[in-house]
This record gives sequence, structure tokens and C-alpha cells, in this order.
Amino acid sequence: MKILVINGPNLNFLGIREKAVYGNRDYDFLCDMIRNKAKEDGDEITIFQSNHEGAIIDRLQEAYSDGTQGIVINPGAYTHYSYAIHDALKSLENIVKVEVHISDIQSREEFRKISVTAPACDRQIYGHGLDGYLEAMDSIHEIKN
Repeated sequence: MKILVINGPNLNFLGIREKAVYGNRDYDFLCDMIRNKAKEDGDEITIFQSNHEGAIIDRLQEAYSDGTQGIVINPGAYTHYSYAIHDALKSLENIVKVEVHISDIQSREEFRKISVTAPACDRQIYGHGLDGYLEAMDSIHEIKN
């Protein structure tokens, strides 16, 4: 299966920012975890990270025609206010989409409890640390089958 993982703003700063919330593992560790899982599952994986909303939308739109079958997305702070990313996700009706968050967004600040992007996804996973990405990949397989 062809899976696209999209990480939004500040995810590239894993292991640097707010270690008490996001842990000590860095972004390369996360990417290696995802690649190893993909190899185990026989998936083709693409990992994309951007701090720019437009770049994330452009990459989502590319997924429409590049054979992507599943998307794991952590929109970062865009989760809470980017209707543009919501609309881009909603456009991808034939692609399974799972939103993931490393922290438990429901036990943090009030603004983090609201996701405008989750309604455009098939599932949302939060509070499971980096393992949430692996669960999201499993979810794509579960939903597709």
C-alpha cells in the first residue's frame, strides 16, 4: 500500500521543543520508526514535513493523482484553525486519512481540544506518543480492508 505521512509545523523540532510533552526522541527517530514499520508491512512510504500551510496543501493535492492510498497527517497547530487543510483533506474522498497527535490534545489547553481537520479524516489518534503514527498506519490497513 502507498502511504503518505505528513507532518506540520514544528514536528521537525521533536526532541528539541517541549520535551515534557513530546519526549526526547528526535524527528529522525520518528521517520526511522515509520520507515521500519512500512518495510515490515510491505508499504511504500513517503514522509513529508513542512512549517508552511500552502506546502502541506500542495502535497495533499499531489496525493490525489500519485497513487496514494492512505494518509497519516499530524497537522500540528494547523489542526485547530486550518479550514484550508480541512478542505484539501475532504477533497481526497478515495484516500483513507488518519489524523494523529503525539500528545493528548484533550488534556491540554482549551484551543487544542478543537480539531477542524479531524472531520475530514476517517479516524483520529491522540495521546499515544510516537506510537500513534504506527497505529495510524495499522488503521489505514484496517479501514482499506
